[in-house]
Amino acid sequence: MRLYIAPHLGPKRLDKLTVRDVREWLTKLSGICQCCAQEKDAKRAPGSRRCCAAGECCEAYPSRRVVQAARDALRAALTHAVAEEEIGKNVAALVKVPKPRRRRIKPWSAAEASRFLADAVAREDPLFAAWVLVLCLGLRRGEVLGLTWKSVDFEAGELYVDHQIQRAGRQILHRETKTEESDDFLPLPALCLKALRVRRAQQTGDRKAAGDLWQDSHDLIFTTKYGTPIEPGNLTRMFALRARRAGLRVIPLRNTRHTCAALLVLLKVHPRVAQRILRHSQIAMTMEVYAEADDAAVREALAMLSGAMGSAG
Repeated sequence: MRLYIAPHLGPKRLDKLTVRDVREWLTKLSGICQCCAQEKDAKRAPGSRRCCAAGECCEAYPSRRVVQAARDALRAALTHAVAEEEIGKNVAALVKVPKPRRRRIKPWSAAEASRFLADAVAREDPLFAAWVLVLCLGLRRGEVLGLTWKSVDFEAGELYVDHQIQRAGRQILHRETKTEESDDFLPLPALCLKALRVRRAQQTGDRKAAGDLWQDSHDLIFTTKYGTPIEPGNLTRMFALRARRAGLRVIPLRNTRHTCAALLVLLKVHPRVAQRILRHSQIAMTMEVYAEADDAAVREALAMLSGAMGSAG
C-alpha cells in the first residue's frame, strides 16, 4: 500500500476512483523503475551509490506478480470500503491484470537431496532433523519450526503437525496451522526418528551450555542455542547457505516440498497416499504435481518416438 498504491492513488477520493484510474495506475506502475521511485539507491551512502542516484537507471521494473499483488491489495481495501457502505462498487475488481507466469520448479533429484543430507550429517548440522523432515515429509517452513516435542510419539513412530511459527510484524508467533487438512498424524520413517533423537540430544547439550540464559519457548524442537524460536527467514537463508556449501544448485526452501512430491511420483506412490503425506486439502493439488513430467521422462518419451519413426522409415 505505502510503496505502490499511495504514491499514485493516495490523493484520490475513494468515491471518485474509477476503473480508468485503476487501469492507468497499473499501466504506469509497470513502467516505473522502483529503485528510482522508492529512492533505494539514493538512500545509500554517497560513495555506495551505483545506479539510479548515479545517473544510470537500473530499470528495476516491478514484475507481473508484484503488479498483481498491488491490484489485489487495492481490491481488498475497496472491498472493505464497500462493506462499510463508503463506496458503491469495487472498481479494482473490474480491472484485470495479466497473470504472472508460472515459474517452473525444478526440484532436487533423490541424489541431490541425499547429498545435501549427507553433508549436513558430516558437519553435525543442528538443523539436520529439520532438513530431513522438509525433504522426506514435505513439511512447510513454518510447520517444521512450529513442531514441539509433544508433537513426536517416538514409541508409535508418529508426528502430529498442528502448529506453525509465523512472523507477524515484530513478533514471532506460535499458532495453529492454517487449515484442518494441514493437521495430521504422519508415520515417521526410520531416518526421521533417528534424526529427531539426535536433535533431542543436541538440544539437551544446548540447554546445559546456555544455563540461565535458556528460554523454553513452547518446548519447540528447533530453536536457537538459547531456546528461542528460529526466525523463519533465517531458516530460508541457512538452507541456501548449506546447499552452496554442499556444492548443490540452490533451490528455494519452499521447493523442498515439491522435491518430496516429485520423488513420490518417481516412486510411483498412489496419488491418494501422496495427498495424505503432503496434506493437500484437495486431490486436484496432488494431481497437478503428478501431471508434471520430469526431464528424464520427457527425454525417454522423445527417444521412443524417434525410434518408432526411425523404424517406420
